[in-house]
Amino acid sequence: GGADAPPPLGQHRTRAGDAPVASSGPRPEVTHAAKMAAPGGKKPLRVLVSGDAEGRLGALFGRVEAAQRKSGAFDALLCVGDFFGSAQDPEWEEYRTGTKKAPIQTYILGANNEETACHFPDVSGCELAENITYLGRKGVFSGASGLQIAYLSGVESLQEPAPAHCFSSKDVTDLKTSLLSTTKFKGVDILLTSCWPKGVEKFGNSPGDVDTKKCGSGLVSVLAGSLKPRYHFCGLQKTYYERLPYRNHAVLQESAQHVSRFIALANVGNTDKRKYLYAFSILPMSSMDPAELVRQPPDVTENPFRGPGGWDLSTRQVPGVEEEPACQFFFDLSSKPKGKKRPSEGRAGQQPRTKHPPRKPPLPTAACWFCLASPEVEKHLVVSIGTHCYLALAKGGLSPDHVLVLPIGHCQSMVELASEVLEELEQYKSSLKKFFRSKGKRYVAFERNYRSQHLQLQVVPVPQDCCTTEDIKEAFLVQAEEQQLELLEIPEHSALKQIVQAGTPYFYVELDTGEKLFHRIRKHFPLQFGREVLASEAVLGMPGRADWRSCQVGREEEAAAAQAFRQAFAPFDIAQED
Repeated sequence: GGADAPPPLGQHRTRAGDAPVASSGPRPEVTHAAKMAAPGGKKPLRVLVSGDAEGRLGALFGRVEAAQRKSGAFDALLCVGDFFGSAQDPEWEEYRTGTKKAPIQTYILGANNEETACHFPDVSGCELAENITYLGRKGVFSGASGLQIAYLSGVESLQEPAPAHCFSSKDVTDLKTSLLSTTKFKGVDILLTSCWPKGVEKFGNSPGDVDTKKCGSGLVSVLAGSLKPRYHFCGLQKTYYERLPYRNHAVLQESAQHVSRFIALANVGNTDKRKYLYAFSILPMSSMDPAELVRQPPDVTENPFRGPGGWDLSTRQVPGVEEEPACQFFFDLSSKPKGKKRPSEGRAGQQPRTKHPPRKPPLPTAACWFCLASPEVEKHLVVSIGTHCYLALAKGGLSPDHVLVLPIGHCQSMVELASEVLEELEQYKSSLKKFFRSKGKRYVAFERNYRSQHLQLQVVPVPQDCCTTEDIKEAFLVQAEEQQLELLEIPEHSALKQIVQAGTPYFYVELDTGEKLFHRIRKHFPLQFGREVLASEAVLGMPGRADWRSCQVGREEEAAAAQAFRQAFAPFDIAQED
C-alpha cells in the first residue's frame, strides 16, 4: 500500500515509552511531560530489520549507524534468526557489560539452538543490555502509535512442552487465539519468526536454493495464514528472498483486504553480499485510510497458504492442544489507558459462540490460592471475613501484622471489582488505617496486577519513628527511577478505573495521607518491587526480608500470629460491627 514509500520525516521520534518502535534518542529518563506526549500526526514509523547477526554485532551496528547517517534516524531495529553466534560471544560481552551500547532500540527473537539458549534468561522476554531487548518466546507488541508486531521465537518442535529454543503447536495455537478472538481483527502490521513458512513460494517467485518443504515450518504457515501480516520477516537460511506480495482475500468472493509481503534476510556480513538489512516505513494499519490499506499492487499473487476450498492451513486448528487464555501475551505500551487484554472467547478462525457470554469475573486458570472457597486457601491465616472481602496475614510477611485484603470471589484486580466489593474493600482499608494509627504505625498499601491471578492488596504497617510518609514516597520514587520504572503520582480522589482499563498490568501504591503512585507495567516488572522498597534501609531497614520465601515460618507460628492479630484488630473489625 501507500505506507511503503519513505516520506520525508524530518526529526520525527516516537517517545521512549512506545515499544517496539522506540527512538534511538534519549533513554526513558526524559521528563514525564515528554513521555506522556502523544506521537505527532500520522507519520510513518521508520524500521530496520536484520537477518542472523550470529554475534557479529560490530558489523551489524556499524551498518545501522551508516544507514542512519545517510537517511536519518530510524525508530527501531528488529532482528530475526540467530542473534548470537555461540554460548561465548566476545563481541556480546562488550554490550552486556555496558562497554558498548547499541545505537538504536533493538528487539531480538530467542534462541534457535541449544547452545545459545543460555543467553535468554527469561522466556517471557527481558532487556539483555542497554537498548537490546529480547521479545520473548511468543506474543504481540502494541505500541502507542498503534503498530502491532506479532513474534514467535525458535524452531518448530514436535515435543510438548517444547525445548527452550523451540516452539510447539500449542504456542502457535495460543498466539493465534489471542489475536483471532478479538473483535474486528484484520491482521497484524508485522510478523517476526526465525523459521520460514513451509510452501511460501507457491504462486510466487522462486526462493532459489531454499526448499521450504525441508526447512520450512508448517506451523509458521498456519500462523502467517491466520495473522495476515502486512510484513513477515524471517532468517536462518542465509539468503535474501523477497516474495511477490500475496493477497488475503478471495477475489470476487470476499471484500478486499491488505496484501502480505514476505521477506527473508541473509546473515550479517556474509561474503556473497546478500542483503541482510532491510529498511522500510510503515504507517500502522489502525491509522491508515481503509482504501489505501487494501490497495492491491499490480504484481500481487494468490495466497500460498490458501487452497481452492478456502483456508486450508490458517483455520486448521492445531490438534491435540488445550488452549489457555492467551491474554498474557498482550502488553499495551502506550502511556494512555487503552491497553486491554483480549478475551480469548471463540476458537481461532471461528466466530465466538453467542450462547457463551463473556465470563466475568474470569474463573481462575487453576486452583486459586486466594479464592476463599478454594481448598488451596490457607485458612489459618484468615483474620476477618466480611460480606465481599476478607483479611489474611501475608505468608512470609514483612512484619507480623502485614496483611492482605482480598475479594472472597475470584477477581484479578481492583479495576475489575464490582461497586459493592470495592465499597467494602475501602471500609477495610479505613479500619486498618485506624488500627495501625492506634499502634503508632503508618499504613502503606500496594497492589501488583501482573503475574497474579487474584487481587491481593498488600497492607504493610511502618512504625512512625522509622520514617515519615514523605520518606516512604521518596523511597518508592527513587527505587523506581533506579529500575527505570515510570512511577507517577495520580490525583488522590481519582479511581483506578478512570486511569486504567481492566486487563492492563499495573503497580499501585497508596500512602496513609491518601497520596497515590501508579506504574503501568509495559513488559516486565520486578515481582518483589513493593516489598523491596518497604524492606529497604530507607523504610523498614530489613532488606533481608524483601523476598517472602525467606521469611516463612511454621504453620503453628502462623496460626498464633493470626490469633494475636484477630484479637488486637477486633475493636476495628468491620466484620464484627452490628
